[in-house]
Amino acid sequence: MPRALLLTGDAAEELDTMYPYYRVQEGGWDVDVSSRTRRDVQLVIHEFDPNSDAYVEKNGRKLPVDVPWAEVDVERYDALIIPGGRAPEWIRVDADVRRITEHFFARNLPIALVCHGAQVPAVYGLLKGRKTACFPPITGDMENAGATVIDAPDVVDGNLVSCRGWPDMPQFGKAMMEVFSKSVDPASA
Repeated sequence: MPRALLLTGDAAEELDTMYPYYRVQEGGWDVDVSSRTRRDVQLVIHEFDPNSDAYVEKNGRKLPVDVPWAEVDVERYDALIIPGGRAPEWIRVDADVRRITEHFFARNLPIALVCHGAQVPAVYGLLKGRKTACFPPITGDMENAGATVIDAPDVVDGNLVSCRGWPDMPQFGKAMMEVFSKSVDPASA
């Protein structure tokens, strides 16, 4: 059975995290959640409030962690998922997060980026020359990292599939599973 690694941390957006987590399982994949420690990750819920210039944040569910970043054996995994929220801005400074992310890019394995998740590979220079979607306010960051930002719910660039955020999940989920499935069953390409 193919296995995906979901790379995250506290303050990951709940829908950005849980939708791909369940979608890959629905598609016949195993998925391991990886964070800094084995402590459950505190997910958050981002809502858009007409009385606020930015989204508001509330605590969401807790997500159990299967393996700490330092213990990830990247050879066990066929795909990588990096959800959005605020987690990407702080997890990207960890050396093991870099090691893990660079492994998937170097081997052209499937990578799913949701919302702010694009911040992780961008900081390592891995999106240079690539097409990606992202949460619109970080478009400039992605362009400064050398990416071409596409304003669409399901951007596929080879092994990379991305979206702007949780409202894109119906289109993104389908595109993600197509990219992931092609990687383990070339006949489906």
